[in-house]
Amino acid sequence: MIGPLPGDSFQPGDLLNNTYRIEAILGRGGTSEVYRARSEISGRVVAIKALRAEFSGNDDYLVLMTREEDIREISNSAIVRYSDTQRTDGGHVYLVMEYVDGPGLDAKLKQGGMSAEDLLTIARRVAEGLVAAHGKNIVHRDLSPDNIILRGGNPHDAVIIDFGIAKDTTPGAATIVGNDFAGKYAYAAPEQLGGQTDARSDLYALGALLLATFRGRQPDPGANPMEVVQKKSLPLDTASVPEPLKSLIDRLSAPQREDRFQSAVEVLEFLHRSAGGIPAGGLEDRTVIAPRPAAATTTPPPPRQTTTTPAAPTTGIPKPAPVAPPGADKPRGKGGLIAAGLVALLALAGGGAWVSGALDGVIGARLAHVSPYTLTLAGDAEGLRLANGHVPDATLQQALSALATERGGTATLELASGDLAPEWGAGLQQLLSALGGVPEWRLAVEDNRVALSGLAADRGQRDTVLRALQAIPAALQVSPDLGVGPRLLQASALAPLLQSFGDCGELRLIDPPAAGYPLGARITVAGNLSSTGSRVGLADAVAAVAGDRPVDVIGDVLNPALCKVDLALPKAPPGGIEILFGFGDRPDINADGRYFVGENPVIDLVIPEQITDGFIFVSALDVSGNVFHMLPNLLNEENSVAAIRNGATGPFKLRVAFAEHEVQNGDRLAFVVDDKGLGKSRILVIHASEQIFGGIRPTTESVEAYAEALRARSGPVDVLDSRILTTVAKP
Repeated sequence: MIGPLPGDSFQPGDLLNNTYRIEAILGRGGTSEVYRARSEISGRVVAIKALRAEFSGNDDYLVLMTREEDIREISNSAIVRYSDTQRTDGGHVYLVMEYVDGPGLDAKLKQGGMSAEDLLTIARRVAEGLVAAHGKNIVHRDLSPDNIILRGGNPHDAVIIDFGIAKDTTPGAATIVGNDFAGKYAYAAPEQLGGQTDARSDLYALGALLLATFRGRQPDPGANPMEVVQKKSLPLDTASVPEPLKSLIDRLSAPQREDRFQSAVEVLEFLHRSAGGIPAGGLEDRTVIAPRPAAATTTPPPPRQTTTTPAAPTTGIPKPAPVAPPGADKPRGKGGLIAAGLVALLALAGGGAWVSGALDGVIGARLAHVSPYTLTLAGDAEGLRLANGHVPDATLQQALSALATERGGTATLELASGDLAPEWGAGLQQLLSALGGVPEWRLAVEDNRVALSGLAADRGQRDTVLRALQAIPAALQVSPDLGVGPRLLQASALAPLLQSFGDCGELRLIDPPAAGYPLGARITVAGNLSSTGSRVGLADAVAAVAGDRPVDVIGDVLNPALCKVDLALPKAPPGGIEILFGFGDRPDINADGRYFVGENPVIDLVIPEQITDGFIFVSALDVSGNVFHMLPNLLNEENSVAAIRNGATGPFKLRVAFAEHEVQNGDRLAFVVDDKGLGKSRILVIHASEQIFGGIRPTTESVEAYAEALRARSGPVDVLDSRILTTVAKP
């Protein structure tokens, strides 16, 4: 459980639409928060997923929420079930889900892992859920230990949660995030790095998470982009994993999709055979959702040891070495002095008064005993601003009050004794030292438990604080929920990264907020890249400065030949010229643009009604480094929009690549896919107000010659539209 923050959509006690009473916050994500709530009508406990306030009016994010709700059509006890989406009078949009209390596999992993027997049971349950999801053409794309919850801690009741980036693989259907990389690098299948996913990608992730949970440690995806790509091309190391779990993981996680199980049904059949014919479990209709684990947690402490304060005389609180935040080698300024003063006063008060028992004869014996013993401290990089609750002696009471009011804050502190461990004061001192320089922080103390929440300046500072927590006495049980800022990220801070990674044309931010990206706002980078390594490197570089903001990289990984042309292309907006793919031997639409060897691609343009004049240029740039000019060319020199329309109004359909049987007298172009140079080709459509080349280009030429012609063009380009066509070997 994590503590509430002032910026949360809801607070404990809030009543939503006269029905759901908020009881606690369970987790925070990039665009949403998850709460535990109870129906005032039925008493049923539910989970509430609330879209953050800054996204509630954004149609794109509302689509994500409703698409996630649509997954409720999948009825299986191994998959979380969604109820419905509602909106409060204040405009907050939230999704109601069933709730389950249980640990995620990530918690089990951090506790040292799980047995092979339990993991085989979990594999069976997850495979049952995937059979149901894949049967509806839904690919999860983000299977990882934190998205598998054990209801009541029972492996037989594993539940898949969080379909927030799921993909509908039905041809032409929308996807929640898109066709590009989505997921976590440590568990993603090799093909996901290039934006390709199907049901077998989920199977790879299942194998990777089973191995990680068995070993009790996170996979190492690699230290740099090239290492990530290299490691993904190799089989996972399953040495020392017992059978049949080893064979299961090996076949789930083969680098090549064709070498894996081809469906979740095959996984169940394997498990059935491995179990000696034991059925793979019933598919009763029970679904729940559990809270996402916090971004970082400490190892669960041993049972607490308590004593009543004032304690027996001691020699005082030991003074630990302060933990310096990032940049501590530089002058700390006023904020650092305030933090240091707070720690010193706390040490003085704790060591010299209530711990030693020196004040027993004055106030110690008269202090009321309270349970629970609560104290809330909050502040920023400048120091303490809020101090409310109980303290064990007057010296500490005065010190905290003075520091809070000096900073314009408030302090309401009462003297009391409680069931506090002897290390309570020392642990609190270490916590405050670790938080020096943190922009936002809050400590909610209850007896010997401390909920730490706040916002670090960057990932380095958060890591420093989390490392410092390892030295906190075990009797003080600290639960950290420390986010990463900055609270507002300016788009200009990302410009140098986009420029440095732009190896295949311009990279750009999609709809960057004028005032900057708030926490949780999605950062979307669009543009083509020359390799999967470049894509991985760009995503990692942006994520390093993004803080707690999700990052999407949209675009294709193109071969070097296509990138040469991309770098020479003029900067022009898309003009809405639609590029349609079909087949020469049948009327079907090819929605994904993939063609097998021997097939005859047909390409049509739909020119929008507003484009009525100027000139159209259509070219195909193939993987081998050749350019085929479909319009104009030596066979068909007419590329005037007015002449092509010939008086027609409205959207106008124009065929530029024909079926073989349509080719007559050699005056049209037709293509048949052969096995030479398979891969991605790019169909490029340019509209300009005048002829931009010095005459008709040859029907075919090299990308180098075409790139040079683009750079030497005689006029501006009005709009530029394109689409990728992919050729593959027969399955």
